[in-house]
Amino acid sequence: MSDTFQLDNLDRDILNVLLKQAKTPYAEMAKMFGVSAGTIHVRVEKMRQSGVITGTHIAVDHRRLGFDVCCFIGIILKSARDYPAALQKLEALDEVVEAWYTTGHYSVFIKVMCRSIDALQHVLVNKIQTIDEIQSTETLISLQNPIDRPIKA
Repeated sequence: MSDTFQLDNLDRDILNVLLKQAKTPYAEMAKMFGVSAGTIHVRVEKMRQSGVITGTHIAVDHRRLGFDVCCFIGIILKSARDYPAALQKLEALDEVVEAWYTTGHYSVFIKVMCRSIDALQHVLVNKIQTIDEIQSTETLISLQNPIDRPIKA
């Protein structure tokens, strides 16, 4: 049995509008799509209940908050069984904003945000590389993020 929610064209249209601007009023979408605001409300609620919509998020310019360094760190664990413990320790670090369990060369791939290169060095040397379960790391510093968009429904 599939856990995939079946979207029709109206659901996709609603979802795509919300992905671009989560605060779009239902009445505005109703006018766009030629249906009632109640229909939009019902469709959004069905997508929430099915787990398609899991929350509402805001976009923040991290540079305006002083976080000028974004990097990705590939982590090789000492053993696959070290994953839960390593993940728990990584999750405790405020600078780690995303973590992915992956196949290929790295066991874990993380996204780290820091205020400066000096701060990044501190996080690497004094926090990440001191985690016992980590064998080695490779850091890739992001120069820019030219594509940043939600998936299209």
